Amino acid sequence: MQRSLQHDTSPLGHVVVIGGGIAGLAAAHRLLATGLRVTVLEATERLGGKLMTGEVAGARVDLGAESMLARRPEAVELATAAGLGDRLQPPATATASVWTRGALRPMPKGHVMGVPGDPAALGELLSAEGLARIAEERDLTPTAVGDDVAVGAYVADRLGREVVDRLVEPLLGGVYAGDAYRISMRAAVPQLFEVVKEGGSLLDGVLRVQERAAARQLTGPVFQGIAGGVGTLPDAVADAVRAGGARIRTATPVLGLTRTGQGWDVRTETGVIAADGVVMAAPAWSASTLLAAECPAASVELAAVEYASMALVTLAFRRSDVEGTEALRGRSGFLVPPVDGRTIKAATFSSHKWRWVADAAPDLFVMRTSVGRYGEEDHLHREDSELVAVSLRDLAEATGLTARPVDTVVTRWIGGLPQYPVGHLGRVARIREEVAKLPALRVCGAVYDGVGIPACVASARRAADEIAEEITATPTRVQGAGSEAGQ
Repeated sequence: MQRSLQHDTSPLGHVVVIGGGIAGLAAAHRLLATGLRVTVLEATERLGGKLMTGEVAGARVDLGAESMLARRPEAVELATAAGLGDRLQPPATATASVWTRGALRPMPKGHVMGVPGDPAALGELLSAEGLARIAEERDLTPTAVGDDVAVGAYVADRLGREVVDRLVEPLLGGVYAGDAYRISMRAAVPQLFEVVKEGGSLLDGVLRVQERAAARQLTGPVFQGIAGGVGTLPDAVADAVRAGGARIRTATPVLGLTRTGQGWDVRTETGVIAADGVVMAAPAWSASTLLAAECPAASVELAAVEYASMALVTLAFRRSDVEGTEALRGRSGFLVPPVDGRTIKAATFSSHKWRWVADAAPDLFVMRTSVGRYGEEDHLHREDSELVAVSLRDLAEATGLTARPVDTVVTRWIGGLPQYPVGHLGRVARIREEVAKLPALRVCGAVYDGVGIPACVASARRAADEIAEEITATPTRVQGAGSEAGQ
């Protein structure tokens, strides 16, 4: 088997990264900086996981995640290191709405994941009764939260169900495709959990969160996209990783993982790869299977992680056909509370939100809807044409849009988003504690520290740094590790 010069001469050792999503690629990128040799194994034929671009009516679009939180630096730093710094682009507009109670209503400001500090900030979103219920919160007895609490349950107890159902639920659902009444506050909204633990009024706690954020003097855009699509990030990182001497193999599922006296044997269909260390950047169900023999306690915990599935329906219209639809004008899209009983949970007007989409296809108007939440899998078994039809029906009711698309693309993300129920961070800590007992093996990805791109990159960096520290502190195994038996 032909090997690169770096593979034969590096004195530090060899790490196999299992999983070629953004976490696995970020881990490989970080490991190369330490001088370690790296092999990335991806089970599917495509890198990038839930980051993917495609075309609709000949226009390039994101068919997965479309933006990155820029107030956390990790994703922006990785994009810049991969040569995409000059293509970073904030949204052209962030004027979103909530489609509820029969109308598109402005997305309120001055809240923390939908939890307000001032009832007046919610404007026309809630009923008069709902606003009055919030105003009573400071007179309530403080509520203990213990080690964790569900966001929806706690906020409903303090502010009433209406603020949860009309605002917190659609905002959290947009991130996790989950149920606000199950989602862990400690994991999903940690800054809110910190002030809740301090006691006192929730409204006052939200104001403290906002004051602390203001004190940090955060500047610049909250989110960033990438001209050409966030889905171009994995390929750019992969190119940088290959340029650094790493090997990347797609369509190479890992069949087994065995601890040896000198490290790890990673079994694939074509042979066994010897490694000094392993970064497990695979989904929970895959990681559970691979760790069953060597780390059964972590395997059991990983097997218990639940996922939500969703579909994205991307639609392209002739721009001239939608120009008369007043409700589209100036908006970046809207969220839909589940309590309203609609099929779609959100719509994004991509040609408004992203300048690069509008510039690349000036004669088209591109938008997309999302369908599916935790526990709502039935929608995903419908035909593509049905998902397009229900999306158009909901869009017509929300905005008055009557035009027919010139092209559509339906993208299904089965098991796309891990769920973060109450106690999730305790589970993550137990997984990491058990995995740390193994030599030079770490886990990373959306399961552990957040589902957003910056959180995935951060978990990858953590795993890579810990592996590198362990390997460089101990003698490497037989030089030439990284070759495969049977080839």
